[in-house]
Amino acid sequence: MLKYVNTGVVFQEIPDETTLSVNISGCPNHCPGCHSAYLWQDIGNVLDEQAIDKMVNCFGQSITCICLMGGDNDVVEVQRLAEYIHHRYGETYKVGWYSGRIRLPKSFERQKFDYIKLGPYIAHLGPLNNPKTNQRLYRRVEDGSFEDITHRFWRNTI
Repeated sequence: MLKYVNTGVVFQEIPDETTLSVNISGCPNHCPGCHSAYLWQDIGNVLDEQAIDKMVNCFGQSITCICLMGGDNDVVEVQRLAEYIHHRYGETYKVGWYSGRIRLPKSFERQKFDYIKLGPYIAHLGPLNNPKTNQRLYRRVEDGSFEDITHRFWRNTI
């Protein structure tokens, strides 16, 4: 079972999307320097279909993407919720998953997602907006493959 602590409409997590960010608790990764260490705890409300529907009813057309931030403690449930969002809402919302994993599990069904971020936070490498980061954001393209779009977070500096 997944639990979420809070949500927020954000503009920087997924390029070109207005994203409803859903912060999932129970993170097993415990990355040193994590900016959301409170999410290591098993706290919050149950994240299920009813919770997703309530969020969608609240934010409606003001969002274009729903991003599940975490959920590494129950990857099967993350996939199931992604499938639910696509089935229930069709093309209305893209679905993203932010994971602290280094790689996807072999049985992971990535086609259920439009965006997938992988990589633990490593302080000296920085987050996605640092060109030295180990983290990567992938976008599913028309042929079903995923392209690395991490560079979209990097700003040109003089």
